[in-house]
Amino acid sequence: MSLNVLLGILLIAIGAFSSGSFAVPFGEIKGWKWESYWMVFSLGAYILFPLTACLVLAPEFVSIIRATPGETIIIVFLLGGVYGVGNLSFGLALRYLGLSLGYALALGLMLAIGTLIPPMIDGRLQVMIQQSGGTLLLLGVLVACVGIALSAWAGILKDKQVSDEKKQESIGEFDLFKGAMFALLVGITGSAMSLGFEQGLPISDIAAAQGVDPLFTMMPVLLVLFSGTFVTTIIWCAYLGYKNRSFKDYISASTSKVLALNYAFGLLAGLLWFAQFIAYGMGKSKMGPFTFTSWGILMALTIVFATVWGLIRKEWKGASTKVYVLMVFSLLVIIASSFMIGISGAE
Repeated sequence: MSLNVLLGILLIAIGAFSSGSFAVPFGEIKGWKWESYWMVFSLGAYILFPLTACLVLAPEFVSIIRATPGETIIIVFLLGGVYGVGNLSFGLALRYLGLSLGYALALGLMLAIGTLIPPMIDGRLQVMIQQSGGTLLLLGVLVACVGIALSAWAGILKDKQVSDEKKQESIGEFDLFKGAMFALLVGITGSAMSLGFEQGLPISDIAAAQGVDPLFTMMPVLLVLFSGTFVTTIIWCAYLGYKNRSFKDYISASTSKVLALNYAFGLLAGLLWFAQFIAYGMGKSKMGPFTFTSWGILMALTIVFATVWGLIRKEWKGASTKVYVLMVFSLLVIIASSFMIGISGAE
């Protein structure tokens, strides 16, 4: 294995660490409702940091967007809006399930459902099924479903074994049913991101033609895509803010220091979330003939890092050894499925 590939794996691992860790700062936010800190997170993740990345890495992004056909911009923007539903659901899945179980169910379902939807829409799935890669893809999705089922079973056993008081210690609003429903919605809508990337290729091509480094031609695409995501987020968070009378969170806290730290932790979460795309893009470019494994590595390591954080935060405290073993085994199954799906693209 060449040094370039090793560097690629390291960069993808950094992206996975960012992705698996972005929700950790939320635990440090004091006195705010979920919609308040999710709004601050979204401002950073979808607007401030993508805009900063464009200013630094693709400074001609305004002319690039202007040179792109309006139909492409609208499609990518609308797909971003759909993805916003998925990411809001992801945030709620983490809220009700915690990091380890939330990531396993949500990303596992996104891996299974989200992998099939794009090729079903553009007709590639039928072509792949006629080849060996299609068989491996479907088998990988089936294995992912087995891992998801085992992970859900571990969550059900934990729900039965751990007292409500213990659950509240690590996950303030633990609710297995609500969390599972939101994770399912993540799986259904999560494919909008990959569709947005594909529909945004004309933007990326124009960026390359205008001299943007090939590593960063996706930055203008991300800005358009996540602008749509931000609009969806504003609508939902504003509704919850009105319903819960939480608009005051943005200007009040127990002390001015707590208020400043709440904003800082919310923006840190946004930075960690967005950083995954830069690290992943750079890592993928180093993988040479092994590019097809990049997505599987990202998904697998993200779930691993999120699980480690879940264990550190004692989200499974009080569960039996059997539940721990089942949880770890389900993760290994999901990780194996991610590599099967990744390898299928090379068949």
